[in-house]
Amino acid sequence: MKKILYSGTLVIAIWTLLSITPTLSFAANVTMKYANFFPPTHSQSKLAEAWCKAVEEKTEGRVKVEYYPGGSLLKGKQIYDGLADGIADIGFSVAAYTAGRFPTVSAFDLPFGYPSGVVATKVVNDAYNTLKANDFKDTKLMYLHAHGPGLISTKNKEVKALEDLKGLRIRSTGMSAEMVKALGATPTAMEMPDAYESLEKGVVDGSAHPAEASLGWKLGEVTKYMIQSFSSAYTTTFFVAMNKDKWAALDPKDQQAIEAINKEWIAKHGQAWDDSDKAATEAFLKKEGNAIVKLEAKESERWAAAVAPLIDEFGAGLSKKGVDGPKVVSTIRASLKANK
Repeated sequence: MKKILYSGTLVIAIWTLLSITPTLSFAANVTMKYANFFPPTHSQSKLAEAWCKAVEEKTEGRVKVEYYPGGSLLKGKQIYDGLADGIADIGFSVAAYTAGRFPTVSAFDLPFGYPSGVVATKVVNDAYNTLKANDFKDTKLMYLHAHGPGLISTKNKEVKALEDLKGLRIRSTGMSAEMVKALGATPTAMEMPDAYESLEKGVVDGSAHPAEASLGWKLGEVTKYMIQSFSSAYTTTFFVAMNKDKWAALDPKDQQAIEAINKEWIAKHGQAWDDSDKAATEAFLKKEGNAIVKLEAKESERWAAAVAPLIDEFGAGLSKKGVDGPKVVSTIRASLKANK
């Protein structure tokens, strides 16, 4: 009799425990808003749109993404805060547009002499993961990518030596502005969407950007010379991130599907940057009738030497912000050497 009472009590206890223990539930269908500042015709914007379609396909329609390119939902510099605040659910923008927010990632944009978008994209992801950085703590980071060699293009003046840069106002942002300053020109902070009009009206004398921008942003129409200073080439780190709560609300199987897509898209972005650089360089020469200035070997060494102190000084400055700057710099250099 006691055994029967004990068994009955145990069953009741288990049933009570199960009835009051909360169970995790995930929304069966989710629709998210994706904000991007790139115009819809740009190759990077098309890749972002393709990512949205891949997510819907791989999650069997459980996760749908509404795509808002061209700053139609949020402007570039608003996107990260917009993600944290829930205005957008997913966002693609430039880390440098939110000054001071991403101390580790800011170092990736230094003029290390990146040879291609593929390499730069490998480096920024590899270095970020190796350093176990937490720059995107307010959101769920999807992935990073980076454009090919960041160069200087000028409107009227042909630049063959460092001395030719003196007095020129060069549109730039984030770390490219520091590079411009180190080379002796005057940086003018400005987002890419404002570059065309500023060059056209003579507000600036040139712009720091990868070759692809001469076609993707039509800057080849308002510049005449592209200086191929690869030894001092910088990059710009782009992020794709998601609102933390939206990510947490997804079913784990859908999270896994998205993570797999992210890994695939990292390589796609890097290659797309290089393909764009190639097409834009050809258009810069043939369509626009512009000129490419190739620095002589000794002059190229001068440009590399001019930006070298910037890299070390920046690393030392990061240490004051609680980040091991020298370690960040050495990690990037090691990754660049391994991935070239």
